Amino acid sequence: MNRRRFLTLTAAALAPLPGQAGTVTLWEGRGLGTALSLRLIGADPHRARQTFARVEAEIARIESLASLHRDSALTRLNRDGHLAWPSSDLLDLLALAGQVHRATGGAFDPTVQPLWLALAKGSDPATARDLIGWDRVRLSPEEIRLDPGQALTLNGIAQGWAADRIAALLRAQGFSDALVDMGEIAALGQAEGGWPAVIAGPDGAALAETRLVNRALATSSPRGTLVNGLPHILGPQGQPPLWQTASVSVPLAAVADALSTAFCLMDRPSIDTALAQFPDARIEALV
Repeated sequence: MNRRRFLTLTAAALAPLPGQAGTVTLWEGRGLGTALSLRLIGADPHRARQTFARVEAEIARIESLASLHRDSALTRLNRDGHLAWPSSDLLDLLALAGQVHRATGGAFDPTVQPLWLALAKGSDPATARDLIGWDRVRLSPEEIRLDPGQALTLNGIAQGWAADRIAALLRAQGFSDALVDMGEIAALGQAEGGWPAVIAGPDGAALAETRLVNRALATSSPRGTLVNGLPHILGPQGQPPLWQTASVSVPLAAVADALSTAFCLMDRPSIDTALAQFPDARIEALV
């Protein structure tokens, strides 16, 4: 996942909010193709260290499922065209991808991976476009199967999914105030005003400010990363990006991640139609 989108969110919450007791315990690392961090409020240092070890193990497990750049369930699926007895987590992630695909009228489509590879290599993209089509991916507990030549990328959803998984791990460990940054943001607790965040465009200029309380935030900028001079967010039907930056908040980071990716390719009426299918989602920035 090292061709990560240019994330334009800056978490301003480096310390507890005024009036909230407790120190910040910080973990930083790398994975999922980017810098990662985790902030716990009021955690016992020994307990925090134990939790951070569990976090690192969970990140490694997530990469073993969804990474494009190491041996993983995803790379084996792309190589062989099928994957027998996939994990329930991977099936759930792909089912969510399908839900967002349908809600966005196909703008979110993980089968664009052959197109991305063609553009990266400077090849004719016409053949790759013929391979795009989420409706041709077959999912079952026994097997995931692709059409010949198809391949998937989960770069538009996996970092958000990772943030959700880490947030769930923290809740299971009894932590109620935390900020999770796995390339996408999940905020736990901080009910007194919320975790502050600033959303910026590719040029670094601030676009909006928001506060997160038990909510996730994802931001996509098509020209934050270029593929042979072209925006890295690819329209499955060849549609160009319509927005410079799209930022979405919703309780699940995976949903925010996928919607912010798709919304870069959609006009405002289509975005509003998609949002109606996720009542807890809201646009934080769209420029």
